[in-house]
Amino acid sequence: MSKHEGHSSKQDNLAVTAVALQDHILHDLQLRNLSIADHSKTKVQKTENKSKSLKRNTKAIIDTGLKKTIQGPKVEDPEKEYVLDPKPPPLTLAQKLGLFEPPPPPLSSDEWEKVKQRSILQGDSVQPCPICKEEFELRPQVLLSCSHVFHRACLQAFEKFTNKKTCPLCRKNQYQTRVIHDGARLFKIKCATRIQACWRGHVVRKWYQDLKRKVPPTDAKLRRKFFEEKFSTLVPHKAG
Repeated sequence: MSKHEGHSSKQDNLAVTAVALQDHILHDLQLRNLSIADHSKTKVQKTENKSKSLKRNTKAIIDTGLKKTIQGPKVEDPEKEYVLDPKPPPLTLAQKLGLFEPPPPPLSSDEWEKVKQRSILQGDSVQPCPICKEEFELRPQVLLSCSHVFHRACLQAFEKFTNKKTCPLCRKNQYQTRVIHDGARLFKIKCATRIQACWRGHVVRKWYQDLKRKVPPTDAKLRRKFFEEKFSTLVPHKAG
C-alpha cells in the first residue's frame, strides 16, 4: 500500500511540475488570451465583480445650489522621468516552486541613476535608435534597466513583433523601462546651436560688407578702384 502511495505522490508532483512549467511558458510568451480557467466562467465572474463595485461606489447626490469651482488640469513637467512598470509581474507557479528564478525587484532611484550614467558614458542618446536607425529628436525615448536606449514606439513595435519582452541588443529578459528625455534635450541644444551659428554668420557678413564699403583695401589696384567708385557716386553725371 505504501508503494502505491509513493507512486501516486510522484505522479502528483510530476503533474504539478508540468502544469507549473506550462503556466510559466504561457506567461513568458505573454499569451494573455490563453488561460487554464474556463473563459465563460471568468467573464461572468468579472461582470459580477464589476456590478458589485458599481453598487458599492454609488452615492446619493444632493443638490445644494452652490456652484463648485472647477479647477483646471494640472500642468505636468514635460521633462519628468518616470518608470513605466513600477510593479514587478506576479510570480508564476514555477517561480514559486523554485523551478525558475523570480523577476528582479524594482530598481530604486539611485540604481536608475547609475543605469542612466552608464548609458550616458556609452553615448546611446547621441547615436541613432538601434531599431529604426533614426535620430531620437523630440520623440518619446525609453531607457531599459540594461542601460540601452530606444524610441518608445520602436520598442513597443519590437515587443509586439517578437511577442516577448527581451532587449533588442543584449537579449535581457523581463527588463524594466523608464521614460527619459536625453535625446530631446540634446536635439534642442543642437537646434539652438544651429540657429545661433546662422545668426552669427549673418551678423559677420553684414559687418564685413559695411567694413568693405568704408575701409579702402591695401592693394594699389583695388585701392584705386575703391576711390574711383566712391568718387563716381559722389559726383553727379552730367546730362549729354
